[in-house]
Amino acid sequence: MTQTLPTGLTVTARVPASTANLGPGFDTLGMALGLYDEITVTTTAAGLTVRVEGEGADDVPWGPAHLVVRAIERGLEAAGVWAGGLDVVCRNVIPHSRGLGSSASAAVGGLAAANGLVALLDPALTLTAAQLVQLSSEFEGHPDNASASVLGGAVVSWSEDPETADGPRAFSAVRLAVHPDIRVVVLVPSERSSTAHTRGLLPAVVPHADAAFNVSRGALAVVALTARPDLLMAATEDRLHQSQRAPALPVTSRWIATLREHGIAAVVSGAGPTVLALTTEPFPESLRRAAESEGLTVLDLAVADGVQVS
Repeated sequence: MTQTLPTGLTVTARVPASTANLGPGFDTLGMALGLYDEITVTTTAAGLTVRVEGEGADDVPWGPAHLVVRAIERGLEAAGVWAGGLDVVCRNVIPHSRGLGSSASAAVGGLAAANGLVALLDPALTLTAAQLVQLSSEFEGHPDNASASVLGGAVVSWSEDPETADGPRAFSAVRLAVHPDIRVVVLVPSERSSTAHTRGLLPAVVPHADAAFNVSRGALAVVALTARPDLLMAATEDRLHQSQRAPALPVTSRWIATLREHGIAAVVSGAGPTVLALTTEPFPESLRRAAESEGLTVLDLAVADGVQVS
């Protein structure tokens, strides 16, 4: 039986950005990054109000079609709870369409906020982390970004059977503890990238040798991220998606090549155009200045914990 939330309940979800693939782990490996959106939700007697501040404020719908709102409603539904009305405030910092998981963060943040409201009503009804991974991944269609924002750290994620008439595809993930010596730097171009467009550049069939290469590098990436950061250069090699996307991401591809020439394990962050660099040494100031002179924003980011609700 559906329970109705009382009016005046307020929660805030603080949800991290994420990066996906990490080179060879296409749609599988991800990592939460210390760049955060905040979503504050208050229950009201009736209606819906949405306010968006910061990144994307002029681009996203301020109404029921907003991804955060849809995620809140999905989370409440999954817990068997309803709200008469909602006031939603989104304070966005994560850049949109840059390969830093902004849409996954929106879905995770909305679901986590809903879960926070449910906890105020009845903690026994709250959703588990595994359920949050499942529901947020349903919005995305793949679990790498979403599960990173839920669980934090680095993640290995996977899916089971395709969606059927009996239900959606099953998504799962496990968290990896990232080696403390690993530093994360992102180079964020001003231009945006469409995930749908860059996915469209990928071939439907790949050579067996390339598939085997990526399996080996994906396994090695888990070792490098958790225990052997000296292996990051080899562990971030890829043959399945980065070179195929390169024509659509010329600045990204050039900077990846430049960083790797300097011994820095650099890859496309998600679908791009952001460059993800993983290193155990301070990022060279000469490269930082050169990137900034070309209009890229260079950010040193922590490996983040998962979404937090207060």
